Amino acid sequence: MTQAIPKTMKAVIKPAPGPGLELVELPVPEIGPGEVLVRVRAASICGTDLHIYRWDEWAQNRIKPPLVVGHEITGEVAAVAPDVTSVRVGEPVSLESHVVCNECLYCRTGREHICENTKIIGVDRDGGFAEYIAIPAQNVWPNAPDLPLRIAVLEENFGNAVHTAMAQDLSAKYVLVTGCGPVGIMAIAVAKAAGARKVFATDISDYRLAMAKQAGADETFNVGEVDVVAAIMEATCDEGVDVLLEMSGAPSAINEGFCVLKYGGEAALLGLTPGPFTFDLNQHIVFKGAIVRGIVGRRLWDTWYKTRGLLESGAVDLSALVTHEFELEDFDEAYHVFMSGESGKIMFHL
Repeated sequence: MTQAIPKTMKAVIKPAPGPGLELVELPVPEIGPGEVLVRVRAASICGTDLHIYRWDEWAQNRIKPPLVVGHEITGEVAAVAPDVTSVRVGEPVSLESHVVCNECLYCRTGREHICENTKIIGVDRDGGFAEYIAIPAQNVWPNAPDLPLRIAVLEENFGNAVHTAMAQDLSAKYVLVTGCGPVGIMAIAVAKAAGARKVFATDISDYRLAMAKQAGADETFNVGEVDVVAAIMEATCDEGVDVLLEMSGAPSAINEGFCVLKYGGEAALLGLTPGPFTFDLNQHIVFKGAIVRGIVGRRLWDTWYKTRGLLESGAVDLSALVTHEFELEDFDEAYHVFMSGESGKIMFHL
């Protein structure tokens, strides 16, 4: 089954090595066995997209241009391969961005989120800052027909926050979130929903710290204005925090977070650093007996069910997180707003 599908589409691509992106006209992708074609209705910018836009060290070592970028996608199924029965044409969906092999050791032991053959849309294969995207049917997450686009477009990124926050018990704990970009703000909301004792948040942007407060942070600290380590130790009566949720990827924030982490504390790290940096492993982890988790993507599909539960129950409300909306043609302006630090989630309409 198919809808009427054009032969070409608009898409934002990384055309060649170097900063920036380009809007081009491309053929609509064809689907193979086990795949669906999704007509993209909305997409949103993620921190990973910013690494690609800036062409930093991580992007240089990972991205192979030319590539359609973008991995936070919602839309509707436009066509399905003959062997696909799990979704139907016209169904509203969001997309899991990690395409896994289903065959490696990790996939076969329930750890698909760390599949050794993972291909991420918009990173390792063409993504969804385009009018259409072809993707395996197993990566399609059906949505309720009445789920607003501005929520549906956040589900994949919200899953990062849910995975990071719920990797450890947060109930009655002091929690520090370093980095109040959109995923950090969502992690604050999850921590509050999970019953955290107090949630502290740090960032360099007063705009985003205000959003952190709105999401439920008990105390916020601008790292350019206060001694964060001293302030958090004072706020916790010199206990430090039980849990560090590191969302920024900033070496200074990582160092400060581990400075205030309690002995025996737990840290979940999601933020990507610009490159290698100096870190005192002995003092921050070994001698503290700290438990440290690297977070990648979402647990398939455990995290997605948790995100649905948090949204449907009303425990977390994401309705205020999209602060700016753009047409796809205005992607360059959208990226600059995102880089300003004075935005929440930025959404493209297609």
